[in-house]
Amino acid sequence: MFKTGIKVDIPFLISLTILVVAGFLIFSSASLGLLSKNTVKYANVAFNQTFFGLFLGSLACLVTSKIPFQFYKKNAFYIFLGALILTLLVFVPGIGLSHGGAKRWVSFKLISFQPAEFLKIAYVIYFAAWVAQAKDKVKSFSHGLLPFAIITSLVGAVLLAQPDTDTFMVTVAGGLGIFLAGGGRWRHIALLILIGVIGLGAVAYTRPYVMKRITTFISPNENAQGSGYQIQQSLIAVGSGGFYGRGFGQSIQKFNFLPEPIGDSIFAVSAEEFGFIGSTLLILLFVFFALRGLKIATNVSDPFGRLLIVGIVILIISQAFINIGAMVGILPLSGITLPFVSHGGTSLFIALAEAGIILNISKQARNKH
Repeated sequence: MFKTGIKVDIPFLISLTILVVAGFLIFSSASLGLLSKNTVKYANVAFNQTFFGLFLGSLACLVTSKIPFQFYKKNAFYIFLGALILTLLVFVPGIGLSHGGAKRWVSFKLISFQPAEFLKIAYVIYFAAWVAQAKDKVKSFSHGLLPFAIITSLVGAVLLAQPDTDTFMVTVAGGLGIFLAGGGRWRHIALLILIGVIGLGAVAYTRPYVMKRITTFISPNENAQGSGYQIQQSLIAVGSGGFYGRGFGQSIQKFNFLPEPIGDSIFAVSAEEFGFIGSTLLILLFVFFALRGLKIATNVSDPFGRLLIVGIVILIISQAFINIGAMVGILPLSGITLPFVSHGGTSLFIALAEAGIILNISKQARNKH
């Protein structure tokens, strides 16, 4: 598949392949709940995930694995600006789509997608390029903390206006990873975390749905048929899976109980069908994916390439564990999807494109030795 003079990192490619295949199988089973209710919607969802996500995403992975990663550094500003403008289109009447009170999608006749997915990776590319250029100056306030705060605030203003608090949190995690790996001072990071906590409090105060998630996390049994319904049904699904699981396709919760069984609740469906063993293997697969990605980063001599890998890995892995943590009750419900597994053609497409970038950078890591 990747026939070049310098081969990509094979262990990372294998882990990616297993994740994608396992994710598609889990999605296929979870979507049966939708098939029993609405065959037309099921057909649309299945086509979107298969064609736009899996097929076009695999092509995107192949393409980005062949584009020299220095291309992104040279064009970082334009990539970021383009993604920012694209995301702002959600607010344009006739182009932006609203669902559940949120404006997170754009539609161009036959195709609709979530531009925030593009903004996440564009932000990581631009900030990685900034930190790589700043070098040791990133320890200073003017070349480190201040640019981070400005760039992140700009992205935050766009995402929180939609509102899309979950995507913003994952994006900030990617930025923090780059800032730390690039040599940012710990006291600056501590200050950012403090500001983040205060900001989260402000968001929770001004956004009732965020406050409801926090109070539901603290007292999940208080409103079991209301705000606590999803976590209760998720825990039932996870618990009923036992050690070995009910078996592929045998989930009961996905039919009439779990909200969004193909979306943010898909890990609960997986846990019910594959049990503790299957859930552990899926988590370990994400862990290996992340550790192998970071291992590649340590072997890359180019600062931008190294920081870009760190940012991408944290984008993917933080989203995965926020989703899993919410489904087992150790984190507040976020509504965020599970990478490579949950329904979302745009999300799968971008995740595969991001993995392709890591594969391209891994060629330098292998060549270094």
